[in-house]
Amino acid sequence: MSLFQAEAANVDAEKAPTRPRRFAAADAAIMGGFLLFAFLLYNGLWLDLKEGYLWNSASDQNLWEWFFSVTADNVLHLRNPLSSHFQNHPLGVNLMANTAMLGIGIPLSPVTLTFGPTVTWAIALTGGLAGTAAAWYWVFSRHLVTHRVGAAIGGAFVGFAPPMISHGNAHPNFVAWFVLPFIALKVFKIARGERPVRNGIFLGLLAAYQIFLGEEPLLIFAMAFAIFAIAYFATNYREFPPMAKPLGIGVGIGVLVALVLCAFPLWWQFFGPQSYQAIEHGPVGNDTAAFTRFATQSVAGQPQAAADVSMNRTEENAFFGWPLIVLMVVITAWLWREVFARALAISMFVMAWLSLGVQLIVVHEETGIPGPWKLLSELPLFESLLESRLAMGCIPLIGALLALATERVYTVASKLPEVPGERRFPLRLVWIGVVIAVLLPIAPTQLIVKERPQTPRFLADGTWRSYVAPGGTVVPVPLPSSGESEPLHWQIDAGLGYSMPEGYFVGPSGPDDKRGRYGAIQRPTSIIFDQIKQTGVPATITESQRVQALADLRYWNADVLVLIPREHQDAFRTTVDLLLRKPAEFVDGVWVWDVRTITP
Repeated sequence: MSLFQAEAANVDAEKAPTRPRRFAAADAAIMGGFLLFAFLLYNGLWLDLKEGYLWNSASDQNLWEWFFSVTADNVLHLRNPLSSHFQNHPLGVNLMANTAMLGIGIPLSPVTLTFGPTVTWAIALTGGLAGTAAAWYWVFSRHLVTHRVGAAIGGAFVGFAPPMISHGNAHPNFVAWFVLPFIALKVFKIARGERPVRNGIFLGLLAAYQIFLGEEPLLIFAMAFAIFAIAYFATNYREFPPMAKPLGIGVGIGVLVALVLCAFPLWWQFFGPQSYQAIEHGPVGNDTAAFTRFATQSVAGQPQAAADVSMNRTEENAFFGWPLIVLMVVITAWLWREVFARALAISMFVMAWLSLGVQLIVVHEETGIPGPWKLLSELPLFESLLESRLAMGCIPLIGALLALATERVYTVASKLPEVPGERRFPLRLVWIGVVIAVLLPIAPTQLIVKERPQTPRFLADGTWRSYVAPGGTVVPVPLPSSGESEPLHWQIDAGLGYSMPEGYFVGPSGPDDKRGRYGAIQRPTSIIFDQIKQTGVPATITESQRVQALADLRYWNADVLVLIPREHQDAFRTTVDLLLRKPAEFVDGVWVWDVRTITP
């Protein structure tokens, strides 16, 4: 019997499985249901893989499709998969220091090369949610509870919880949690002394793969697991000494294996070209109101109320809704005497508390009460975390508690006495009704998909090739950035045939400044374009700015500047004409400036 089974729900010994449960039709139906539901959520995307764009992803779908495209291109041409030169020319981008998700991008490279990055994007999101639900269901049903119903409820919650759906608009690295339950399972097996060397090797392999899926989810999960372990052993300290040796052996081997596999990629991430040490986001803890409100894309969604206490649609990191909060308090009190459930509950509440940030904020009101995150916020690795995301560490803990509570109800129901002539109280049915009533308001709705703008013919049809020499670059006006990500999509549609300066990525703040920042360090000419974008007014150009513009073009190795028909296009065109002393030509739907022949 595993550690899960020994502590979970006080299951009768004769009901606990004595051998591994075989895969059955019920398992296939439950997992198939998860996959079908995930497809329904992304139905709009799957039906329009050419033009469909997840509306709430803002700039991120373009970024992720770019990640998948350049990864596949690196694999095809046997280049280093940890970096790319297609953005931020001439410096390039450190892909390992970005959320490039190489654990998906590399194995799905044939898909990307054959069908395009939007298909890979759709697979990563759909498979991430469904795979997460299925993986947690599998571990719950084999090692936590004996009834599949409880495991299915727990797995469904972990896979489709409100924060998962929020990130499901834009962040596949935060929905792919299908490795994490098996990492936990290996640690539990090692703690019980089950083949610590063998399980330690598998632990290291799983941890290494998770690093290439998402490092931040791994760190959040590790924090939740560590708090659980402390809470568990605080009242069961006598169990720790016999576990210490196998844990030391197994976890030590796991760390060694993971480091061997990831040593060079991690070195590249923190010390390689275009690396950075940390990125500061400022105080971004959850408002306490975020826990009781309903997420934007839920059945009881309250878009304005959710936006009021969140960074954006993709960072609704709590939003469990007040019915579930009440139920968790009830379940915690109900199962408090069970050591395993108590440790889960303590970890859940601590992770929620940590996610509140350095100071407790109640409906925008600063209370002055410091939070425990203040002790961790400046430590290495932790300083780059968005603390509001720590609430996501509650998700598998809530799923486990729902599974345990369901197991307890089913066990109690089976022991209710039968009175001749009277129907047995339908305890199981009542409980399922309660669970539905609590979870239905936070159940996800279909994600919003709209058509993305068409790629200009100049780029999509290959006209650009007659303007760009080998090694030359195309300079979009304005330059690509976090708020101007369409040029990444154009570059993909052009077959990654050219590089661009600047872009949307995370990199260092300077040659000697290892603080992270979003986007490149802008050149003066790029700043002029950004000012026009904000004001709509043509810039007044001086001679020194003309000289600087030519220097910037040489730095970027620019061959052609491209301006699409857009807002403030006349202001942009007038400014570039003045900078280059050369009028634009309108070619295949865009304004272009051939700068190969321009001399200082």
